[in-house]
Amino acid sequence: MTIRVLLVDDQPLLRTGFRLILEAEPDLTVVGQAGDGKDAQEQTRALLPDVVLMDIRMPGVDGIEATRRIVREAAPAAHVPKVLVLTTFDLDEYIVEALRAGASGFLLKDVPPDELVQAIRVVAAGDAIVAPSVTRRLLDRFAARLPSAYEQAAPARLDRLTERELEVLRLIAKGMSNAEIAAKLVVSETTVKTHVGNVLTKLGLRDRVQAVVLAYETGLITPGTLS
Repeated sequence: MTIRVLLVDDQPLLRTGFRLILEAEPDLTVVGQAGDGKDAQEQTRALLPDVVLMDIRMPGVDGIEATRRIVREAAPAAHVPKVLVLTTFDLDEYIVEALRAGASGFLLKDVPPDELVQAIRVVAAGDAIVAPSVTRRLLDRFAARLPSAYEQAAPARLDRLTERELEVLRLIAKGMSNAEIAAKLVVSETTVKTHVGNVLTKLGLRDRVQAVVLAYETGLITPGTLS
């Protein structure tokens, strides 16, 4: 299957560079380019890309607002594009707002080309990805503000999960992959995938990024439990 990508950045030179990198891959094709958020929304509607590679700082409608509009507009439809934010600005407020707006991933523009290509494949498959350096700092920042899970009962929303599913959610929030969770719990990777799917379905979550955010917002995970 070919993954259709829309490039959104206000710098034509960067868009050209990204296009050269992506179109060197047999399973990726760039279907369009946009220089601002408004154009991105219109092109997403017209071209139906699988992944929108989105810059944040752009004139007019910025990348965060464009992400919010694209996700909201596509939500009732069968085809919902995944937004992968790619930016120079490693700022907490941008990361938080991008994920809240519905982005499936957040990477910095200094990411190696092979990692960018793999990230596009990951979000196109319905998973999520956030730059590791960003994830740890962001989650520590949020967790420090939240009540400890050991000081109060888990919110009713988490009561829908079995003990094993809660354990899997904790490990997801620590940044573990399915393979790492399987090794930790001494089960097959297929079993882990089933548990992850159950967690997302029961909690009404779109992907692992939302699962991680929920784990921190509910106090299921705190900075002291990350290691």
